Amino acid sequence: MPSRPPTRITSPTNPRVKDLVAMRRRRRRDTADEIMIEGYEELSLALDAGLRPRALYYCPELTRGAHELALVDDVAERGADLYELSRAVFEKAAYRESPDGFLATADRLPDDLDRLALDADPFLLVCEGVEKPGNLGAMLRTADAAGVDAVIAAGPLTDWGNPNLIRGSKGTVFSVPVASGKPEEVLDRLSAAGVRVVSLTPAATTLLSEADLTGPVALAVGSEKYGLSDAWLARSDVTVKIPMFGRANSLNVATSAAIAIYEAVRQRAAGRL
Repeated sequence: MPSRPPTRITSPTNPRVKDLVAMRRRRRRDTADEIMIEGYEELSLALDAGLRPRALYYCPELTRGAHELALVDDVAERGADLYELSRAVFEKAAYRESPDGFLATADRLPDDLDRLALDADPFLLVCEGVEKPGNLGAMLRTADAAGVDAVIAAGPLTDWGNPNLIRGSKGTVFSVPVASGKPEEVLDRLSAAGVRVVSLTPAATTLLSEADLTGPVALAVGSEKYGLSDAWLARSDVTVKIPMFGRANSLNVATSAAIAIYEAVRQRAAGRL
């Protein structure tokens, strides 16, 4: 258990509990320049990535035993304030319907496009206008698994601190560098860095497998409803499509991104043999 005693909260009207509930709204997160991380797995991965939480709220009754509660010591060693919540209070503060007893707050994730470091052979994923946080989270999980260097939101409609995004990413939003910017800013940055933009669209004539995905490359996918904008497609170096044989004319954007990412992984691995 932590070396210093935590503050215990048993009232659902406690101001800190009210603030945690308010953190579900983007306006509150933006005002506080803060995010909320819920879940043992997500928080563990965030800590492994070097995150230093501002505060940890936990409920021993909801955890799965001493091996999970050891996480409290890890957070305490990083200087976070500790709060032990009763079960009823934690369930009120938690975003999830079936919480596991861990919830932390931390500084907002840095996502300035100008701060994104690109090496000589970057492998990137760009998401233009993707609306659903869960889709962005799923793409982050794929990016983490496949070794993508960064995920960029072009014209983002949600923030990287959205609780559904963090949950959908299983915490990989803390392990994969992220950035945000207007579409034209993203395209300018990629062009200046010598990164080819390969954009996925059902209207393309070139199959994904026929395109060269080696070297400095950014794979781009668009919004769930409309896909990539005409302005984005006009500045793309290559447009490609995934072959489909059913009646629906599109795949889920996260699925499309995963297919494209692993085709790039295949080609890049073959090029190193």
